[in-house]
Amino acid sequence: MIDRGAAAVSSKEILIDASPDEVWQVHTNIDAWSDWNADVSDSKLEGELAPGTVFRWKSGGMGITSRIEAVENRRMIEWSGEAFGARARHVWTFQPENGGTLVTTAESLDGWLVRLFKGRMQRMLDTTLNAWLQDLKAEAEMGG
Repeated sequence: MIDRGAAAVSSKEILIDASPDEVWQVHTNIDAWSDWNADVSDSKLEGELAPGTVFRWKSGGMGITSRIEAVENRRMIEWSGEAFGARARHVWTFQPENGGTLVTTAESLDGWLVRLFKGRMQRMLDTTLNAWLQDLKAEAEMGG
């Protein structure tokens, strides 16, 4: 669950013309994020897709260590993450809709760095979530 009291909070959604199974496979193949997500330069899942498993990744040049908090197969994944001066909670849901998949993402960012640059961090979070959804849509609809 995200932290609604965090310094930066955002929620976005998109309808993808692909089945929930197809979208789930693209999104949860963490090792391949850099193949389709323009903001991610490296990513590595250190175990199975399960609560407690850590993954390390780079987004926007920043190294992030994340931990999977919850997984509901083909329906929801939640993780937490930390990077210099910031901590995040991120939840993704996948619902069948009109022959495709409605993907909803919500993220909270907090910490001293986020509070110091609150406006800038909020804009960055909104932009990043929109870009991630657009990249996911493009990859899943290509049969990624």
